[in-house]
Amino acid sequence: MTWHIEIDKHQCMASGMCAGIAPELFELDDDHAHPLRPDGPPDERALDAADSCPAMAITVTEGEEVIGPRP
Repeated sequence: MTWHIEIDKHQCMASGMCAGIAPELFELDDDHAHPLRPDGPPDERALDAADSCPAMAITVTEGEEVIGPRP
């Protein structure tokens, strides 16, 4: 299984929460965060970052199913 991480650049407020939670998965620049590898093996830290994003800008999918942020 492969997970896909996407960050909505229009929603991202560059809080740095994702990079703080999972620096191996996310990087922060001056304007917004972005995934270091958009596609990769399942990693619970990606879901933690999506759940913690104050702007709800991170989406994690597995195939066509949205798995993060969790309800």
